[in-house]
Amino acid sequence: MPAGSPAPGSPAADGVPRPVRCRMCGRVLTGTDSRRTGLGPACDAKLHPPAPEIRTRRRTAEQDPLPGI
Repeated sequence: MPAGSPAPGSPAADGVPRPVRCRMCGRVLTGTDSRRTGLGPACDAKLHPPAPEIRTRRRTAEQDPLPGI
């Protein structure tokens, strides 16, 4: 970023805020978190999918009863 240009999203010299665009799709970002990260909610979900539920990875096995019980 050149020394004379304002930061993305900061007001320009005329006081009007510059639009911040999504780094993936180019849409204009409106939310504070989206503007901070540079990704819209849909693009962020594509890059950072939710972690799988641990219970879906567990497997239960049938067991024989213990002898003598």
